[in-house]
Amino acid sequence: MAQGLWGRVERFAGQEAAPGITLMIAALLALIVNNSPLSPFYSAFLSVPIEVKIGALEIAKPLLLWVNDGLMAIFFFLVGLEIKREVVEGELSSLDRAILPVVAAIGGITLPALVFVMINLGTPVNLDGWAIPAATDIAFALGILALLGSRVPVALKILLLAIAIIDDLAAIVIIALFYTADLSVISLLIGLGGFALLLLFNMMGVTRTAPYLLIGLVIWVAVLKSGVHATLAGVMIALTIPMGAPKGAPQDDHGPLLNMEHGLKPWVAFLVLPLFAFANAGVSLAGISFADLLAPLPLGIALGLFIGKQVGVFSFVWLLVKFGLGRLPQGVNWLHIYGVACLTGIGFTMSLFIGSLAFADPAQMDAVRLGVLLGSITSAIMGIIVLRLQGPVSATDQGNGPGAATKAHAGF
Repeated sequence: MAQGLWGRVERFAGQEAAPGITLMIAALLALIVNNSPLSPFYSAFLSVPIEVKIGALEIAKPLLLWVNDGLMAIFFFLVGLEIKREVVEGELSSLDRAILPVVAAIGGITLPALVFVMINLGTPVNLDGWAIPAATDIAFALGILALLGSRVPVALKILLLAIAIIDDLAAIVIIALFYTADLSVISLLIGLGGFALLLLFNMMGVTRTAPYLLIGLVIWVAVLKSGVHATLAGVMIALTIPMGAPKGAPQDDHGPLLNMEHGLKPWVAFLVLPLFAFANAGVSLAGISFADLLAPLPLGIALGLFIGKQVGVFSFVWLLVKFGLGRLPQGVNWLHIYGVACLTGIGFTMSLFIGSLAFADPAQMDAVRLGVLLGSITSAIMGIIVLRLQGPVSATDQGNGPGAATKAHAGF
């Protein structure tokens, strides 16, 4: 019986939609627990103090911040690996392939931010949250595409993945520029020194992963202590990981970068992101009225995700094609583009993460969670409705040819 149960778990984990479904379950569980008699235990659990001390070096944080600063650094490390792979040999490796997702992502970043700022102009204390609706959750969005099955050509999955990766890259830049506290120059120099050392390892052809991980840990601690958000250390380390396999390596050795990426994906998809979702999605619904939903902060986030994302992505792609600067991928039509534009409004993980950097006030964070959940859910529903209007696509457009599966599963 245990073997049968484990077999079902393995089959579920192997499905393309599994990471998104797991995230949904974790978020729903957080909502249920924090709106039940277990709410005090939920708060106490996230407040558990955890301390690591080695000599004079001390890192003491509650569990919630270990999740947001520590585990999310692993997520950003994976994002960094994906960005490097896509830039070197993937969908972002040439201008003609990159221009459509880059322009779509620019529209999907600027319009949501403008919507948020317009709604919150009269409440200056909220303006730090302008970047919250600019993000896209890869796992959720690709999971929904997977659930739609034959209505979605593989080229559409690749396009959504590329847009989401560029969104993540933009979020990394935004965090570095706008959500950095007072800098400790010494800690920052230590982190940059470690980064330079890893680059030197890369140029010298070092392909063993242990040196990168050990020095990477030093970089993470230094960045954490510097005032720059610690998750950015994950991206810095990822960019130094070599892509090519060493000479004489077995045929199934794809190189350190791809080996790390494939090894990390299940841990990130089924542990890191669900834990983050459980720790950050537990908004209390007690006493919430319709007027609360119309407050500037949650309304700006929700409309930024639901209206800003779909209008920004779709209009920028339309203008690009209209002026002959780009073309739609094979098998993809305008209904597909609009459906994907709606799905980019599923901000969830990244939106909640940016919100946690923008606001320390618990009341503001509750409003952020409310806005993110509302905007993400409505965007998901709209995307599903639009894409279900599209009939099944041909086997060719579904990507049944050689290599299609690898491309379609390049995200989570």
